[in-house]
Amino acid sequence: MSDDRLQLQLDFVMAVDDLKHVTRQTTLRADGRPENDAEHSWHLALMAIVLAEHAVGDIDLQRVLTMHIIHDIVEIIAGDTFIYDEAGQVSKDEREREAAKQLFGLLPQDQGDKLRGLWEEFEERTTADSRYAASLDRLQPLLLNYHGDSAAWLKHGIRKEQVVKRNQHIQEGAPPLWAFAQQLIDRAVSEGKLKG
Repeated sequence: MSDDRLQLQLDFVMAVDDLKHVTRQTTLRADGRPENDAEHSWHLALMAIVLAEHAVGDIDLQRVLTMHIIHDIVEIIAGDTFIYDEAGQVSKDEREREAAKQLFGLLPQDQGDKLRGLWEEFEERTTADSRYAASLDRLQPLLLNYHGDSAAWLKHGIRKEQVVKRNQHIQEGAPPLWAFAQQLIDRAVSEGKLKG
């Protein structure tokens, strides 16, 4: 391995450390502070391991874990776009693609191309791996909102139909988890944590 290759890899590793400073709308249940993207990615990776038996089809867990670790690094540059922010969603794809080009471009080309390909696969949800990974990416904030203080839902006046619409693709990757999520959403409404 060349010293140049190693330096590129280490430069990338240090650049993406900034993911720890990208805050999300979802809050942590223990203290109500905003979750950061690195915490979110770790939680997804753990969920992928624990909940793998609920995935549709044969999945490659290493690919799913890699998707979870890298899927939000573009937000270091593009920022986190709240899932219910309709105006922000308009430019999200363009902003994130430009960020992916910059960040994955820090790596040696073979690694950068491989990771960017997995990032794009996650975004497009075209494989069993990406559909399962994306399912968990939607389930995790639901769990935090329900088991925490529902701050993001209540702060932004989010309604049940919005939550269902934006999260129903959980079913594509893990139908049992979507059935559970629907029950959780209904409980959130009945308990006043989410507007009906």
